[in-house]
This record gives sequence, C-alpha cells and structure tokens, in this order.
Amino acid sequence: MSPNGQLQLFSASTLNVPVSGKQIACNPVVDLIATVGDGNTIYVWRGSNQLVSKHTERNQKVDAVKWKEDGQFLAAGWSDGVVRLIGLESNKAVHHIRVAGHGGKPSRIEFIAWARNETGKQSRARKHDDLPDLPWRDLMPDEKKHVPDLPHELTFLDIETALPKISPLPLSGGTGDDMFVFSTAASLEFVFRPYQPEDADNVHVMITGTADGGIHLSIYDSFVIGTFQHVPHTARGPASTEASFQLCGHSSHHKVSTHALLLRPKEGTPTSLFLVPMDLTFVHKSPINLSLLASNTTTLQNLLRYLKQAQSHMVSEWKSTRELPGRFLRGVQEDLERSPKGPVTIVQALYHTVATGHVFPPVKEWLIDSLAERGHKRWDKAVVSGLQNLRSLVHENFLPALDRCGIVLSRLLGLARFHGSRENIGFTAAQIEKLLDMVAALTLVSHKILLAVMDELDYFTCFSSWLRMEIDKLASSLAAAEELTEKEATMDNVKVLTYIQRYLMGSPLAVYLGDVTAEERKKDWKVVEKSDGTSLLELVDQQLKCQEHDKPYYKALPQVDQLVDHLTGKSAIVFKEIAEAEKRSVRFNEAVEICTGEKIWRHDIHLCSRSSAAESGVTTYVATVPEGDKNKIFIVRTAIPVTNGISGTTSSSACSLVLPNGATVVDIKFLDDESLLVLSQLKDEQSPALVRIGYQSPNLTYAAYKVGERPQTIDLGGPEVPYVPLFFNAVGFVPIQMEVQQASKTRGELPARVCLLGHDRTAYKTYALPDHFEAASRTPVSPRVRKSWQQHGEEEDVVMENSQ
Repeated sequence: MSPNGQLQLFSASTLNVPVSGKQIACNPVVDLIATVGDGNTIYVWRGSNQLVSKHTERNQKVDAVKWKEDGQFLAAGWSDGVVRLIGLESNKAVHHIRVAGHGGKPSRIEFIAWARNETGKQSRARKHDDLPDLPWRDLMPDEKKHVPDLPHELTFLDIETALPKISPLPLSGGTGDDMFVFSTAASLEFVFRPYQPEDADNVHVMITGTADGGIHLSIYDSFVIGTFQHVPHTARGPASTEASFQLCGHSSHHKVSTHALLLRPKEGTPTSLFLVPMDLTFVHKSPINLSLLASNTTTLQNLLRYLKQAQSHMVSEWKSTRELPGRFLRGVQEDLERSPKGPVTIVQALYHTVATGHVFPPVKEWLIDSLAERGHKRWDKAVVSGLQNLRSLVHENFLPALDRCGIVLSRLLGLARFHGSRENIGFTAAQIEKLLDMVAALTLVSHKILLAVMDELDYFTCFSSWLRMEIDKLASSLAAAEELTEKEATMDNVKVLTYIQRYLMGSPLAVYLGDVTAEERKKDWKVVEKSDGTSLLELVDQQLKCQEHDKPYYKALPQVDQLVDHLTGKSAIVFKEIAEAEKRSVRFNEAVEICTGEKIWRHDIHLCSRSSAAESGVTTYVATVPEGDKNKIFIVRTAIPVTNGISGTTSSSACSLVLPNGATVVDIKFLDDESLLVLSQLKDEQSPALVRIGYQSPNLTYAAYKVGERPQTIDLGGPEVPYVPLFFNAVGFVPIQMEVQQASKTRGELPARVCLLGHDRTAYKTYALPDHFEAASRTPVSPRVRKSWQQHGEEEDVVMENSQ
C-alpha cells in the first residue's frame, strides 16, 4: 500500500468467457482463479489473463466450485450429484465423489467448503528444550532442535516411494469416469501423491451441501464419511417439522474439531439463518491415527480404480488379438463347410497342409485371394502388437499396482492387529487378511497370464512365418517355390502344429480374460462364499490345475474381471464400515437462530478459536445484510465452549452497523480473526468502496442478542468504529462480487488479497491488502481525501478501511 493510502493492484484479467452466475473461486496459494462459463465449462486462469486449463462434462451443469485450502485441488459440484476434484496442473477430474442425497439418490450440489483439522492425538518430535539438563546438551549443534520420535517415524515411513512409479495407461480401452484419469503422468502424480510427513497430524475435510438438505462429509480428498439430513433444533424446539434446510455457510479452525455450519430454509429468501455447531469427535479422539488411516484407505481406493482400468485395457488388447483373425477364419470356415469333400474345419485343413504339404482348394483360394500378403501383415500386426501390449499392461501396470495394494493392506493389517477388538476402528484383521488373499489370487492369475502370453507369442511367431511362406509359395513361380521349399526345412513345424491346434480357434488366455455367463458367475462365487476356511488363492489354484488337466472347473474364479470386482466389492464393505464408525461420532449441537425480522440478502460466517487456562472453545461471528436495508450490517457473536471435542451450551450477543451517507453493501466477507471486509457503493453513483471493520475491536459494543430484534445501530464514522479512506485506480470498473484470501507462503510469498468481479462478468481485478491494518490505520490521510468520500465520492474508486 502506498503512503497516500492507495491499494496496490496485484493482477488484472479480462476473461474471454463471461462468468456464469456467481461461480468463481480464487486459489488460496497461487494467483489462479476458476470460473464457470456457458454453464458447463470450468476455466482456470492466471492473474495475467492466461488460460491454464478448462474442463467440461457433457450434459451436466456446474453448480458450485471451491479450491482446497492448500490449492492442490479444485472441487466442482455438477448437476448429476458428483463432486469432481480437478488437479491444479491438470484438466482431468482425478477423483469422482458421488454425493448421495435424500434416500440415497443423487442431488444437486449447492455448497462446497474445505477445512483442515489437527488431530487430537498428535505425535510430534520433542523439542531440544524438553530434553533433560544433561552435560552433553550444550555440545549439541543449534540445528539439532528436534529429536525424532522413533515410533512416529516408523509409523509414517513411506515405503511406496522406494518402488518404481506406476506407469500411465493407454488413452483408449478404458471405461467409465476413470477412462482418462490414469492416462498421463501428471494425473497419476495427483492421484497417487506421496504421503507428506507434515500432514501426519492433519485431516483435510470437505463439506458439501446438497439441494435436498444433505450435508456430505469426506476426508483426505476422497474418502467418504457419509451424508447427514439435519433439521436445526433451537432452544425453542425444531426450526421446522416440514421444511428442509440447505447448507449455505461454513467456517472452522485447524486447532478445533468443532465446525460452524450455517443453514437456511430451502424455499424463498430466508428471514432466518441457523448457526449449527458440528462436532467431528473422530478428529479429536480417534483411537487410530486418522491421517494414517485415511491416507491408506484413499490410496487403496485409487489403486482399485487403477486396477479396474488396467483390467479393462487387458481385456481390450486380448480381444484385439482375436477379432481380426476371427474375421479371416470365419470366411474360409464357411467355404470348408459347404465343400462336399475334404475337412470341415480350418484347423483340420491347415494341420493337413503342415503335415503333408497338400493344400485343399478352398484353403488355397483363401490364402491367395482373401488373405494374401496384405491380410497376413494385418493379422501379424494385430496379434503381435496386442500380445505385446497385454504383456506390458500386466508387467508394467497390473502387477505393480497389486504390489502396492499388498503394502497398503499390510499396513492396515498391522493397525487392526495393534488395536484388536479393544477399540472400534471400523475393520478387523480377518477382513484385511481376506483382502490380502484376493490380492494374492490376482497376483497368481497375473503371472499365469504372463506365461500364457509369452507362449502364445512364441508359437504365433512360428505360425506366422509358416503362413507367410505358404502364401508366397502358392502365389509365386516354380523357381521361387523351390527356394521357399528350402526355407520350409528351417520351420519349427511342431510349434506351428501346436499353434494351429491350441491357439488358432481359441486361446488359453480366455480362461482369464474371456466371458462367462451371469449364471456361471453366480454359481461359481457361491462356492467361494461356502468354502470352509479355504483361501481364495487355494481355490483359484485348484481350478487352474483342473483346467490344465481338462477337468471341469469353476470358470468364473480365474477371470481377472471377476477377481477385481470381488476385491473391489469386499474392500467397499471395509470402507463403508470405517466410514460408519467415523460417522457415528459426528454430532450436531443446538442451533442458534440468526434473525432480525427482515429478509436476509447477504451473509458470511467466521469461526475463531479461543483457548485459555480457564476455558477453551470457539467464537463464531455471523454477518448479515437485510434485503430491505442494504446500508446496515448485523453481526451476531456466539461463544461455544468445547470440552474434549464436544461443544456445549452457546451464548450470543450482537451489534448493528450502518454505512454513512447512503452507501449500500454490495458484498461482505470475513478475511481473518480481525477483519470483516465490506464491498459497498455510494448511493446513485458507481463509486465502489471497500470497508474494513475490526469486528473484535474492544471499542465495538456487542449487546445481548434476542431473536427477531436488532440492537441499536452504530455509525461506522463514529468514535466506536472510525475509518480511514484508501484508494485504488479502476476507472469504469464496478465490482459486483468479492472473494478474499489470507496471505500465504505455501508456494512463495503471496499477500492477503481482495478479488473483485466486474459488472460485465469478464473484468477481474485482484488487489493486495496491507500486512497490518493497524499500521495502515496510522497512515496520514489528508482532510480533503476523507471529505471526498463523505461527499459521495468526488474521487474515482475509493477503498475505505476501518481501524481497529
């Protein structure tokens, strides 16, 4: 900020696509903004007016956008009831969270918020000052100020980073929402981010509000806790027995597990809002390290998604090796069946040709006219490339993912054994052991596939050389045919005959990648459910041995897709039970009704932590602007005691402020624990102004709060709330919406900012706020400058600031 009180322009953009509605979000740690244009496209822009990425979902509309507090993900709520998390440096949705509304049906997303909480049981390194006063203490270097906590370090030892990175999957061949998620290295980096030691005692929470009143919780980006339907209960009883309520505001503090929710009636413009304390007691006193549990379960979920896509690619590649040869073979097979003499199958005919050298007329015609050199090249390329790709998918994608599944499950098994049945952590060691058994079965099948692929590739190479030789021999002159006859002596006819007999019309890989009927699937998996203690690995191994000896076997058990689905289904049960264990510890406290008797036009909420030797808890501030009196601001302060993660009985007080000289509120936002920023406009003029209110100033009087009544108003220009006018140069720029962000050092120095969207919905400007408003308030301002705003803004665009 310059000495004359002018705010510094941090960045400015003129968006190519107008913002739809109010869907705009400013990144907390990077100078990026996300906007919604044309209703269904998300644009991410740099402050320099550069388009970074865009994301579109067909036939869907964007209803809400919000950056995660560390800036890594943009959460976008779509009209199909799915929250998609888009990576910072990617235009792909790397996570899809289906938010269940009332009755489990998808519901439109209305509100998204992110929060970070520190867990109640923290295991941190001891400080140098905490060490006993021993003689060797003075000999320690200054940089050795932390002594590692060995159990903590072993608990969060990251083994996965020592393994080779998982490879991207091909672009084509996938299915579902994850079709393109794993196709680039950048997307994989976002999905499988390495665990950060600094997050060991942190839990990231996403709170989503739906149109039908649902409050959806998820942690660690994509691990779903569940959806709640909550009707606020005040001291006077339920707010309503019929109407539903929507989430419209949220605030939290990283040191307190109690969150503040703001709910509004679903229908119409509300005259009341309801402040509801929500206690996430599983964050405060979870029997297990919540960050460790959430990171492992989320990683396992992502690995299962990856396995499903890899399995889909494997099936696609295998089918490509059978599709084109099948079309070639069906034609000659029909000719042989119509022929009055000779063999009736192509297998018999080719076997006869290899053994005797004689070629039946239909086969000869097929080799020369239908297949020929061009057809053979296509056949050879389809089979060789398909088998090689299948081999790569198993070796470079599927098996590495299974190895990581084994590591994650081993960690979960250790946690289950450590806690045992003493504490309800949502899963048991027996459940995890069964999942490890399924991973072992999949690993066995994967190695069997690798062996089968290598054998088929070897046999096909010999068969392809022989087939090309036969085509050339039949189509060439007598002299050339004699040369080819000499070449025939080098052929490995045993492998050629083996391929014709075993692989030509069917493939051993069908045991793992083929199709089974729904009846076979249902019947065979009943065997698994009824098996008395026999592991799935043993059952699959037994069935494969039966198949190798041409004995009847359960065809569904060795199928890769069946095993992946079985693993995914059983894992989902574990995830659900973990979520249910955490969901049972979510508690909603008695609500506080925020009402002045008028319709509420604008509102915002902020939660401050307070802790002392005498008491601990939080204080929430809710600021509202009445629709019929937009020059007034009503603030309700609510003290909420918190003991052991449980909120107690609340007490509220309130104050009412009025803007001078007929100025009206355009938007209102809390910046931090000290500052409330009010974007305002002078009456009958396009003169925007920004007012900073020190809402916790000791000079600001809060009176006892009564529902439906407004305290005596206080003038902002009076002695209780003095202000200092500041300026910014923005001729013709009329803001209609405001976003505020605190200062950040996460990815370089970034000052506190106020981000403004112009009335044309394309102009976007960001201004840096002062580091210390107290210092700014002591900046000398000339009487002429102060008088200019009081006389309805003879200057250009004015930014006012209230001192503390």
